[in-house]
Amino acid sequence: MKSAKIIFWVSTTLIFLFEGVMPALTSQTEMAKEGIRHLGYPDYFGVMLTVFKVLGALVLIIPQIPARVKEWAYAGFTFDFLSAFFSNWAVDGLKGAAFFPLIVLAVLIVSYINYHKINDSKLKPLSL
Repeated sequence: MKSAKIIFWVSTTLIFLFEGVMPALTSQTEMAKEGIRHLGYPDYFGVMLTVFKVLGALVLIIPQIPARVKEWAYAGFTFDFLSAFFSNWAVDGLKGAAFFPLIVLAVLIVSYINYHKINDSKLKPLSL
């Protein structure tokens, strides 16, 4: 159980840093805005995406948030990473940058699996 908690917190902290802190600090830079435009999205989409990423990252990292809300955050990030992969693929082809969202998705999956390992162990009664 201890290893599941460590793996959960490390992977969830990585997601929090990549999807909560970094977008909050860099979303209004010209480079970030150009990245959104390059993929064919309007400028307001970047602002909206940043707000949802920061909120989702907070949901995942704060232990008191209800499990059902966390499930929605995990689902939202999954859609975000898959959409980022397909957007990059459609615009730039299957180059290295297109695969980065899938790597972050793998980290999210590790977080999700260990989140359930921790919570499922809390629900099971001790057997005598």
